[in-house]
Amino acid sequence: MTATATAPTPAANTNLVHYELVRWHLAAAGISILLSMTAGFLYSLQFIGYYPFGGAALSPGHIRLIHTNFAAYGFLVNGFTAMTYYVIPRLTGFPVHSRKLGLLIFWVWQAILVSTLVGFLINKAQAIEWGETPTGFRPGTFELNYVPVDLLITVGALLLIVQYMVPLYRARKQRYYVTLWYFTAGYVWLALTYLMGNIIPEWVLPGAAGAAVTGLFIHDLVGLYVTPMGWGLMYFFVPLILNKPIWSHSLSVIGFWGLAFFYPLGGVHHFLISPIPDYVEFGAISTTIAIEVVVTTVVVNFFMTLKGNYSSLRTSIPIRWFYVGAIFYFITCLQCSFHTTWRFQKIIHFTDWVPGHAHMIMFGTFSFWIFGVVDWLWPRVTGRSWYSNSLRSWHFWLSTVGIASMFVTLTASGLVAGFMQRELNPWVDILDMSLPFWYTRTFTGGLMILGLLCGLYNMYKTARHDVPYVEEDNLSSGETDPAPAGA
Repeated sequence: MTATATAPTPAANTNLVHYELVRWHLAAAGISILLSMTAGFLYSLQFIGYYPFGGAALSPGHIRLIHTNFAAYGFLVNGFTAMTYYVIPRLTGFPVHSRKLGLLIFWVWQAILVSTLVGFLINKAQAIEWGETPTGFRPGTFELNYVPVDLLITVGALLLIVQYMVPLYRARKQRYYVTLWYFTAGYVWLALTYLMGNIIPEWVLPGAAGAAVTGLFIHDLVGLYVTPMGWGLMYFFVPLILNKPIWSHSLSVIGFWGLAFFYPLGGVHHFLISPIPDYVEFGAISTTIAIEVVVTTVVVNFFMTLKGNYSSLRTSIPIRWFYVGAIFYFITCLQCSFHTTWRFQKIIHFTDWVPGHAHMIMFGTFSFWIFGVVDWLWPRVTGRSWYSNSLRSWHFWLSTVGIASMFVTLTASGLVAGFMQRELNPWVDILDMSLPFWYTRTFTGGLMILGLLCGLYNMYKTARHDVPYVEEDNLSSGETDPAPAGA
C-alpha cells in the first residue's frame, strides 16, 4: 500500500454513504458516553463519602465496570464505526459491503452492550481489566451460564472487517491514502487483540504469564485499535477542513510503521514491579519510550499542517477539538514515557496519577477527536444546520476546562500520595490529604458531564431542526465538504 500526500477529497457520489448507519451509531455513541460518564461521576462519590446506592448490584465496583466498558465498547467503538462508514466509501469510491449487514452489526452490537450491562449487575464479569465483559462460561468449564459476550464481540469485530474490507479490496488498484492504512490495521488488530486478551489468559495462561498477556490486551486495545482509528480520522478530517494537504507524507508513513513495530509489546508496563520477569518489564519500558518518538512525528505533522491557518482555531470548532486533543495527546504520551520507568513507578504506583493519565488520553484526546468529527459531520448526516452555536462552544469549553483540571488535580494528588507512601506516612493521613483532591475531581467530572449534555441536547435539537444545512453557509469558517452530504 502507498499513501498520497494530498488532502483526501470525498467522492462525488453521495449515494456511497449509508447515512442512517452513521446517524444511528453516533446516537448510540452519545447514549453510551452519557451512561459511562454518569457512572464515573457516581463512582467518584464513594471517595468523598456520598455514594448514593446500597446493595450488591449497584456497588461501586459494578458502577466502575459500566464506566470503563461503556466508554470503550459503547462510545469509542460506535463512534469510530460511524465515522468509518463515512470515510472509507469516500476514500475508496465504493460503498461498504452491505447495508443489511450494517443493520445487523448495529443491533447486535447494542444487544452486546445491554448484555454486558446486565452481566455486570448480576456478577458475571471476569477479572480482566477492560476485559470484564462476561465470558458466558462457568470458570474452568465449557458450561454456559450467561451470554458469551466475549465471543460475540470477536465475531462483531470480524463482521466489521468484512464490511469494510470489501470496498478496500475493490479499490486495491488505487493508491491508498494513509487513513486507510490505519483503519485497515485497526480493525484487524481489534479482533486479534480482543481474542488474545479475553480468551488466552482465562483458558490457557494462568498466573504471571496470563497477567503479562492481559497487560498486552489493556495497552493494545488502546494502541492497536483506538490509536490507529483516531490518527486515521485526524489524517482525513484535518486536511479536509483546512482544505490543504497533510504536511509530510514521510512522517505519516513513519508514524504508521512505528506504531505497528513498537506498540504491541508495551502493555506489560501496566504490571511493573510484579512477578513478571524484569527483562520483560524492561522491554515494555523501552518500547513505551520509543512510542513517544513516533507520537512526536504525528503531532509535528498535524501542527505543521495547521501552519498558516491558525485563525481556524478561532473560526472552526472542529479544528479546535482536534488540536486541543493533539496537545493533550502529546502531554500524556510524554508523561507515559517517564512514568513507565521503574524510578517513577516507585512513587506513582497505585496512586491517582494513573487515573489522571488514563482520563486525559481517553477523554482529552480520543473523545475530543470524536467530538470534533461529530461537530463537523452531524449537520451533514442530518441535513440540518446546528441548532445552537453557543451550545457547541459550551460543550468544548466545559469539556476542556473539566478534563484539564481533573488531570492536574489527579496528577498532583498522585505525586503527594506517592511521596507520603515513600516516607511511610500512616495510611489515614494519606486519605485525609487526598480528600480535597477527590472533591475537586468530582467537581471537574460534573463540568465534563454538563458539557456533554450541551453537546447531546444540541445534536437532538439539530436533528429536529427545520433549518436545512447549506454547505455554502460554512465557506467562511473553513468547515466545508467538497461533496454535499445527501441525508
